[in-house]
Amino acid sequence: MKSEKGVAGLNVLLSVVTLLFVIGLVVMIFALMGGELRDATADKLTAGTVVNETLTPSIAGTSLASGLLVDGVCGTVTYVANATGGIIASGNYTQTNCIISNATQVCNSTCNGNWLISYPFTYTANNTATDTMSDTVSGIVGVTDWFAIIIVITAMIVLILLTVIIITAIRGSGLIASA
Repeated sequence: MKSEKGVAGLNVLLSVVTLLFVIGLVVMIFALMGGELRDATADKLTAGTVVNETLTPSIAGTSLASGLLVDGVCGTVTYVANATGGIIASGNYTQTNCIISNATQVCNSTCNGNWLISYPFTYTANNTATDTMSDTVSGIVGVTDWFAIIIVITAMIVLILLTVIIITAIRGSGLIASA
């Protein structure tokens, strides 16, 4: 058996560092691949229609709810009325994608209060494959929360091994009388 002096626990430490590096690399690769697969399996340009979405417009603009969806794009508004059903003419509002603004602060009594707005929209929808990949990526990425704990425990084990090796070396040198 070959014994090298001065390399106490070095093989164990090198193995542990390599293992942690490889685990981190695998987790990163799976997280990146999972994110790409999730994006690739989503249903792009899923269409929908909103009927009578209630909002209070302002001159600064108010966001339509469909604009908050993933890749949400709002089509041209097809119907605008006040809360009692009075039609609001298109000259009284402007639309920029999913933002609608009250163009005239002083139209008549029909522009006051909440508006009911109908419009088509498209967005990127999740499906079973997308949900599965999201869960998988979340689970894999959650592993990184444990890395700090794994490193601390590994450091403790290496320190204990080094302490045992140092004590054994001191006993073998004759500085301490053995029983």
